[in-house]
Amino acid sequence: MLHWPRVFRFRIIMRFMKLKEFPGPDLAKLVHSPDVTVHVLKDDGSIPNNPKLPLLIYNRALKLPERDPASVIERLVNTNRWGGSWRNGIYPYHHYHSTAHEVLLVFCGSARVQLGGEKGITQKLHPGDVVLIPAGVGHKNLGASHDFAIVGAYPAGQEWDMCYGKHGERPRTDQNISRVPLPKADPVYGDDGPLLEYWRR
Repeated sequence: MLHWPRVFRFRIIMRFMKLKEFPGPDLAKLVHSPDVTVHVLKDDGSIPNNPKLPLLIYNRALKLPERDPASVIERLVNTNRWGGSWRNGIYPYHHYHSTAHEVLLVFCGSARVQLGGEKGITQKLHPGDVVLIPAGVGHKNLGASHDFAIVGAYPAGQEWDMCYGKHGERPRTDQNISRVPLPKADPVYGDDGPLLEYWRR
């Protein structure tokens, strides 16, 4: 059972980071000490969210290079065993994935997003921000700059579906969510990252 308040923020000591294990100095320089915001999002009746895992936001986690930041992000997440990466924005309607967790890493522009459905939270995203979305958690773009762009990825071996909070999706999607395994590593900080600390409690 989760005992955290709905939202809280704190800084995590650098012991969670093993930057020397990243191949190449560019990846080591890419990662800042994590500043994590945790949101426990409840089922709102149409968007299930996740009954066990909180949404995590890593604020300004990445110090991005001026040249081709998306490629560097892709290499970082691939190093940490997250794959199926893509580059785009966020859909302007509520949706969630019942068969996979997802990470969104901002490399350009800004956006205001709603997380957790109509009764969820809103968050402004900037370059370097990272959003870790457990299976079942809704997300929607409420408005973005013309140049807003992100890299998205999924834990190795997980295939995503598309769900919209429509009638008839549940209880199938609830059953899917309960079966999604935990990632083997944090997509940004690796084997000892904050994701593992929060999602394995």
